[in-house]
Amino acid sequence: MLIKARADVKFRIIQEMTSRDNNLLNISWLCNIAGVSRSGYYRWLEAEDTRNAHEEQDRRDFALILEAYNHRGYAKGARGIHMRLLHQNPAIVMNIKKIRRLMNKYNLQCPIRKANPYRRMAKAMRTSNVAPNLLNREFRQHGARAVLLTDITYIPRKDKKFSYLSMIVDAYTKQILSYVASDSLELDFVLETVNRLIENHVVSLNAETMIHSDQGCHYTSHKFIEIVKNSDLRQSMSRKANCWDNAPQESLFGHMKDELDLSTCETHAQIASVIDDWIDYYNNERYQWDLARLSPNEYYEYLQSGIYPLAIKPPK
Repeated sequence: MLIKARADVKFRIIQEMTSRDNNLLNISWLCNIAGVSRSGYYRWLEAEDTRNAHEEQDRRDFALILEAYNHRGYAKGARGIHMRLLHQNPAIVMNIKKIRRLMNKYNLQCPIRKANPYRRMAKAMRTSNVAPNLLNREFRQHGARAVLLTDITYIPRKDKKFSYLSMIVDAYTKQILSYVASDSLELDFVLETVNRLIENHVVSLNAETMIHSDQGCHYTSHKFIEIVKNSDLRQSMSRKANCWDNAPQESLFGHMKDELDLSTCETHAQIASVIDDWIDYYNNERYQWDLARLSPNEYYEYLQSGIYPLAIKPPK
């Protein structure tokens, strides 16, 4: 009966069996039993030095992969590792297929987003202050600072209470432009998010800039509408109960919660600190394939200056 295994595994078994003291086994007979050729076995023996050199190179390359994977404590997939290596000084160019091969070889698992088992909390009832859906899912058709997405997410704490995060994101560059974490759902923290946006980015905004949200009560409030209007921004809202109309913002919250174990935080202050660190990492060092292998802040600077910061040609 033939042994079912890869040829190199069979060769290794034959080598181990024939290298024992007082061996009486015949190599030709063992090769016949294993279903491999005798010449193939000897070629495999002669290539041992080459295999050892390849194995040593794999170990050195995997050490680089592991360092990139663990950078700042946030696990990454093969593309994230590839882009992190490109941002090393000097840049390390490693093929994504090689990264995946070594991750499989050394059992380094990519983080996989799990489906959220919880439905989002019900939104406030529609009011007469609902704005039209000007965006119409054209998230990246208009360039930087043209479409700003905003939303609120609920974050459960270990003390069985909630913290809340309000965020505004540039749909084109994917930069988090403004955010406020709060331990209350009162309107103030949403208004503060918009005020911080105006304070820090007013120079890059214009009368065509659109801020898009769902129909939650915070965004239909008179105070929110007044701030948006006084800032010369256009207001747009998703259709009722249609999360796809603000999909990039929803996806960003999902990625954040996947990468952070916020359930271990016992206080709002702890959650706020963890979120501060993650947003700094996200804006400056969480490289994205669709942003020319750059972080959101790097991509915005690249758009403004035309200078690609990596030691490779910019992707088309």
